[in-house]
Amino acid sequence: MSDHRTCTARNETPLERADRNFGELLQELRVTQTGVQILFAFLLTLAFTPRFPSLDTVQRATYVTTLLLAVLAAALFTAPAALHRSLFQRGAKPRIVQVSSRLATLGMSVLVLAFTGSVLLVVDVTAGRAGAVAAGAGTLLVCLALWGLLPRLVWRAAQADESRRHVSTPAQDRETAPSA
Repeated sequence: MSDHRTCTARNETPLERADRNFGELLQELRVTQTGVQILFAFLLTLAFTPRFPSLDTVQRATYVTTLLLAVLAAALFTAPAALHRSLFQRGAKPRIVQVSSRLATLGMSVLVLAFTGSVLLVVDVTAGRAGAVAAGAGTLLVCLALWGLLPRLVWRAAQADESRRHVSTPAQDRETAPSA
């Protein structure tokens, strides 16, 4: 049997798996893209507020950097759709999924920086620089914990659960063995 017909544990071919994985990735991107669009729109409107001209050099640099990070995040999150469209029906679906997953991961990394910069800017303008640094650092830590640490912890727990299911003790064997 050739490789393109080999089935996985879900009884799907590699192409079926790529289709499913791409669909799941697109669902994830829909969620993140909405957040990026809201953030980007918020940042665009800031430049047209009456208070914007009074920003100091650090605040303006934070604004421009954050705006550009939001644009980069949006570009990274929309790139999988463009990649798919460009390579549609050319037999590249598994590669499209692989590259798109990497683009989404990079997009998440850029997005955490855009979130951090946005919080830093708003708190700096409203409460001062010291509070801004603390709030920005807090935002960065929360996002890193939720998006980086939490998945690792869930993965470890899932692996431990899987290990426990495959390892049984003699007492468990007696409990589950059919009685005579």
